[in-house]
Amino acid sequence: MTHTWRKGLMALACTALALPVFELTGVRDMMAAGETYKIVSFGDSITAGYEPQRTAAEYYGFVPRLAEQARFHGRSEVDNYGISGLNSTGLEHYIEAVRAGTNTTADAVQAGLSDPNAALFASQVAQVRSDVADADLITITIGGNDLLPLIRSGEVPQDLNTQVEALLKSYATNLGAVLSDLKEINPNARIVIADQYQPVPAVKAGAQYAALSQAAAAYTTTLNQVIAAQNAQGGHAEAVNLVALFAGRETQMTHIMRGDIHPNQVGYEAIAKAFAEKIWGEYRKLSAVVPKSTVAVVVAGKELNTSFKPILKNNTTFVVLRDITDGLGAELKWDNKTSTANIVIDGRSVQIPIGKKSIMVNGKPLAVQVPAFTEKVNGQSKTYVPLAVLADGLGFDVQYTAQLRTVFVNP
Repeated sequence: MTHTWRKGLMALACTALALPVFELTGVRDMMAAGETYKIVSFGDSITAGYEPQRTAAEYYGFVPRLAEQARFHGRSEVDNYGISGLNSTGLEHYIEAVRAGTNTTADAVQAGLSDPNAALFASQVAQVRSDVADADLITITIGGNDLLPLIRSGEVPQDLNTQVEALLKSYATNLGAVLSDLKEINPNARIVIADQYQPVPAVKAGAQYAALSQAAAAYTTTLNQVIAAQNAQGGHAEAVNLVALFAGRETQMTHIMRGDIHPNQVGYEAIAKAFAEKIWGEYRKLSAVVPKSTVAVVVAGKELNTSFKPILKNNTTFVVLRDITDGLGAELKWDNKTSTANIVIDGRSVQIPIGKKSIMVNGKPLAVQVPAFTEKVNGQSKTYVPLAVLADGLGFDVQYTAQLRTVFVNP
């Protein structure tokens, strides 16, 4: 999507890149055995989290925030296959290749795509198809780039309504084909699709503001019609309305005053909130800002409220074992003679000795890089274990979110 106001005047944005992975030292990038809620995202630069003067590694858009929300609800995994600059025709070409299971090229998806992920994802069709087949939820943002050809020197054409009507027919055909292909791969996946917000404020658009708002409303109507048609054939699609969120707040929620139509952090959080409320009926936040000296811990969806804060030691984060086991309903017994914590949960027996780089899991030794230790806090002796032990030894799903400075622990 072009990043100037003149070329982006009519772009009712929505777009995606790769989701960054965050870890704490000692926690491996893994998904432990158990129920995992899988999200797959397709789209353009809104899903990418694009912001001007930021690198892709610095993006913090709605998809990473959606991943955080999923962790509040249990084990989760997010695959982001968005391509910046993608239009609905390009998405249809790509999803058709995914349905067919045939690798393609960036140019075959859409000529002129500059996002390096276009070529990467085009060559990974088998993996993408597998992810779609396993998905519980698929999110889509698409359509903003469809409108770029309408812009002529920053002016809205006189026959705007006629041209919008033609583009909407193409958009509806493409999106309908995308939803049909996804349903063929995974008939049970829930699909949530965003409409196209209008980013240009009245102060910039002037007399054109009403026409732009009408175009955005027309996109919403068309999206709802496509969804209704798909669901009548057994689909599970839903719309997320972004137009109302941005209307009248364009300058507060986008970079439009800097000549860029994309959301700022306020806008991306609003998009994430809209998606989360549609999916889970809520948008969770931590109860307080996390100090830089520690991290927050969320256990099975509940924020750990304890005076025994996590400790950073030798570049490894340790947590109080009993706080975690109590939060997950595990049985914990302490053996004073051997200075060993004995845990039983879901038929899994784990012994964690203090100061040793080996634990026992169901009677078999398992090496750990950093041993557990005890420390007196507020006059109480507490057993601290590295987060890796929770994942490798106890089989919990442990994920760290850098932006929230939060560790999510799920059974």
